[in-house]
Amino acid sequence: MTDLTADLAGIRSPNPFWLASGPPTNTEYQVARAFDAGWGGAVWKTVGEPIVNVSSRYSSVDLGGRRMMGLNNIELITDRTIEDNLREIESIKRTYPDHAVIVSLMVESKREVWHEIVKRSEDTGADGLELNFGCPHGMSERGMGSAVGQVPEYAEMITGWVKEVARTPVIAKLTPNVTDVRPIAQAAFRGGADAVSLINTINSITGVNLDTLVPSPTVAGLTSHGGYCGPAVKPIALNMVSSIAADPEAPIPISGIGGIEKWQDAAEFILLGSSNVQVCTAVMHYGFRIIEELTGGLATWMESKGFETIEDFRGKTVETVTNWNDLDLSYKVVAEIDRKTCINCKLCYIACEDGAHQSIELVKSKGEFWPKVMDDLCVGCNLCHLVCPVDGCIQMVEVDAGKGDTWKKRMAKLEG
Repeated sequence: MTDLTADLAGIRSPNPFWLASGPPTNTEYQVARAFDAGWGGAVWKTVGEPIVNVSSRYSSVDLGGRRMMGLNNIELITDRTIEDNLREIESIKRTYPDHAVIVSLMVESKREVWHEIVKRSEDTGADGLELNFGCPHGMSERGMGSAVGQVPEYAEMITGWVKEVARTPVIAKLTPNVTDVRPIAQAAFRGGADAVSLINTINSITGVNLDTLVPSPTVAGLTSHGGYCGPAVKPIALNMVSSIAADPEAPIPISGIGGIEKWQDAAEFILLGSSNVQVCTAVMHYGFRIIEELTGGLATWMESKGFETIEDFRGKTVETVTNWNDLDLSYKVVAEIDRKTCINCKLCYIACEDGAHQSIELVKSKGEFWPKVMDDLCVGCNLCHLVCPVDGCIQMVEVDAGKGDTWKKRMAKLEG
């Protein structure tokens, strides 16, 4: 039997799918609906001194008819009082004792203020705390959020303050708006964090309205940079998660966030080192019921691979991510076009001729010109395979398994 139980730094949940801190976790009503639907845990929308949000808060990037490929928001933390939030958190945890309930926190950078909010939050019976070191807009301008998460010394200091009084596991939520996320994870680890979660949203402006000449979302003729999330950010999130999972200076559990909307996405995050995953944008788009596909799909895949628990495959892919100079320069693949399924759209030829390596020619057959790969010129870049609209029509075929001839070895020979 497949067991989806997840464990992040001692915080257990019936499955690895948590709601990330955001609009879907703003109230007891919403979190109760989520738990009834089957979500394993929830990180409450960030609690702190309530703010006033603007009207007109979201914008999106659509792609090929698909809505919200990327979502931008200029919404800030909770606009509800600390008292109201903590009362509802206590009620949720009492009603759903087996689900993970995490309090996301953001307050001004003073030790006594952090001590107070930590104690009040843990008095609710919550399972853990998430420190919001990632909000890229609004709060960072006030010296909080990513203003903390971009400076290792600040992240370590505040994490240390929290750990002075915290009785439950502490998760540091990291910003992607840095050159290298590893020093921030290392700082949180030195400060005593029990886990990290990432990524928070990416600084963004999604576009400009060419009629009004103002970007969206528009607030009385003006806008502000916002936080970008959704499926478009998943590759960035996977890279940052894997970099921390492979970093010996930050041996710390990871909660993966960023563009997760299918069970396959979750499996990828876990393979690259995440102990669980958090979802927000997909719920804002499709609702809480997507949890049925997430849990069902992941369980079926695990069974097909012979994995009984999450731990059986967590981090299995980490070691396959290496530096470029460790890649085998003698490994070789070439493209192969299946004439039976080819629709002769010639996209592969155009892409290769104008944007790649001029390795496809047009050969006349039965009165038409068809694309044909020139094996001796093909460099195996994959572009034709990627642009082909017919699944399986163009395959990349291995012709040389390689001999371990890496750039690092070549440079070592020259230096020797």
